[in-house]
Amino acid sequence: MTTFVDRVELHVAAGSGGHGCASVHREKFKPLGGPDGGNGGRGGDVILVVDQSVTTLLDYHHSPHRKATNGKPGEGGNRSGKDGQDLVLAVPDGTVVLDKRGNVLADMVGQGTTYIAAEGGRGGLGNAALASARRKAPGFALLGEPGRAGDVVLELKTVADVALVGYPSAGKSSLISVLSAAKPKIADYPFTTLVPNLGVVTAGSTVYTIADVPGLIPGASQGRGLGLEFLRHVERCSVLVHVLDTATLESDRDPVSDLDAIEAELREYGGLDDRPRLVVLNKVDIPDGQDLADLIRPDLEQRGYRVIDVSAVARNGLKELSFALAEIVAEARAAKPVEEATRIVIRPKAVDDAGFTVTAEAEGLYRVRGEKPERWVRQTDFNNDEAVGYLADRLARLGVEEELMKAGARAGDGVAIGPEDDAVVFDWEPTMLTGAEMLGRRGEDHRFDAPRPAAQRRRDRDAERDEAQREFEGFEPF
Repeated sequence: MTTFVDRVELHVAAGSGGHGCASVHREKFKPLGGPDGGNGGRGGDVILVVDQSVTTLLDYHHSPHRKATNGKPGEGGNRSGKDGQDLVLAVPDGTVVLDKRGNVLADMVGQGTTYIAAEGGRGGLGNAALASARRKAPGFALLGEPGRAGDVVLELKTVADVALVGYPSAGKSSLISVLSAAKPKIADYPFTTLVPNLGVVTAGSTVYTIADVPGLIPGASQGRGLGLEFLRHVERCSVLVHVLDTATLESDRDPVSDLDAIEAELREYGGLDDRPRLVVLNKVDIPDGQDLADLIRPDLEQRGYRVIDVSAVARNGLKELSFALAEIVAEARAAKPVEEATRIVIRPKAVDDAGFTVTAEAEGLYRVRGEKPERWVRQTDFNNDEAVGYLADRLARLGVEEELMKAGARAGDGVAIGPEDDAVVFDWEPTMLTGAEMLGRRGEDHRFDAPRPAAQRRRDRDAERDEAQREFEGFEPF
């Protein structure tokens, strides 16, 4: 059964915002006490958080669909809906978040690092929040905005100080098992190790992590073998250790050519030229292995490599190797710039930024794109004429009609608001009229201006009495 997964495609969906409420306060002797509809709650976010106790993406391999909760709708009595709960997903340290095209969205290194993979939708405003001096009792509320949804790719790049690289069966797993407490699978056939193994080594006062990278053979950077799947785990390591097999039984291989082949693959992969190298000649406990090590050591040292003879089986040279690695790791850590706390930079948008564009597409079709108009369309209830009229007012105030005229739009042309796959299309008329005008002036509720029946009857009786009085006063006797 697979226990290590370092690449998954995650389908995330944030929660949608709750709808606003359209309500009018009612109590005894106050049949129309004013709007009191509450706002909808905000939808929950999907948040990725680095947790160093998590070492694999296995959970997301088995259940790749994750969704946050929706916000609750508003209620009467000025009661706002409850916000949706954020969905927090723990990921290993060193996880890289990419989109479907391979663009890096976030590089998550360090305990507690967070990234919002999907943002929850806004809650809709209730009619109490939409009331104004001109619109005293709105008969509508705004809908909650749908939460963002999409696919992200998670790739794990192992965070370790030392990476052991080399041909299959060179002894990397045996070496990490005797240097640390790691217990990798060890066998006498190629590609025994199918996943990176991590171990912790203590050498004096220095504690560092070591990892072996499986499957590096000629062509690994092009996808041959297992190399392409695991070469990414070398990127974050500070030191590269070439483990060379001095007792190989293959006639067409030797340690120097193995080293050259692995270095060629590392160059082809790119970005690793600045890492310090160290060469380990393994299996020197075998007589032929020691003879071959003595033969090739001068050539390797002439190339500038530091060479150490070891035997994982006989446990020879392990102390010298561990302290040598500790020295190189300490130097790499000292040369690394001091990490400063991330500065939070707030860049508010300009208040006079309309934030939309109008483009002419096909004959008689114009498309409006922008955060504000698209959000307003998503929050509009098109079954409510007054809500549609409110949308038309907002678009006119934003300057959409003016820009349409500048772009050459004429009455009857089609206007699409939103992207091609999710747009609202309507026939444009300057100073757009909607069914909301039948309710009185746009955005107002005529119920507040309608006379009460009892008061109207009193006014009618008073008018009749006045008329009779005028007729009596104008009567002249014989």
